[in-house]
Amino acid sequence: MSAENSNTYRVEGMSCGHCEAAVRDEVEKVDGVETTDIDLASKQVVVRGKFEDATVRAAIAAAGYEAA
Repeated sequence: MSAENSNTYRVEGMSCGHCEAAVRDEVEKVDGVETTDIDLASKQVVVRGKFEDATVRAAIAAAGYEAA
């Protein structure tokens, strides 16, 4: 597992509460994720905890979005 960190991802296409819930549900399944903060206006997801970046990106993809 990686060291504790905080990463911000820009998620294109995320525009409503349903989008937010889908992304949050998938990201929070990732081992080591402690908190997930989502700002729809800026299309940003801030993830904190001990996790692998690639695993969070894969979770966002599983929700149907791409993380930049």
